[in-house]
Amino acid sequence: MEKLTNKEEEVMQALWKLEKAFVKEILAEMPNTKLHYNTVSTLVRKLENKNFVAHEAFGNTHRYYPIISKENYSSYFMKNASQKLFDNSYKKMVSFFAKEEKISAEELREILEIIENKK
Repeated sequence: MEKLTNKEEEVMQALWKLEKAFVKEILAEMPNTKLHYNTVSTLVRKLENKNFVAHEAFGNTHRYYPIISKENYSSYFMKNASQKLFDNSYKKMVSFFAKEEKISAEELREILEIIENKK
């Protein structure tokens, strides 16, 4: 699996939410973007070439759907980030977010509870 560009991730976020959609629907799900229809269409085809998306044909138009789940991509992305940025240490990664005040003590307690309940 390869890392997606920011724009490809935007399209995938919309498609994960919609589950199945035509390009017009994907674009409508991205109200804060300044992308044009043709650009989104090109991005979807690139995602199809990267095996993130497949389509169903309806005459000359296609309805796209994700074949990589958001969870699988998130897992890949986080493992990759952990390896590249935190020497493969989740402890260093969590410490980074704590130091940057991006995670609260309460959230850390919730994370510990999740870990303890998993055992």
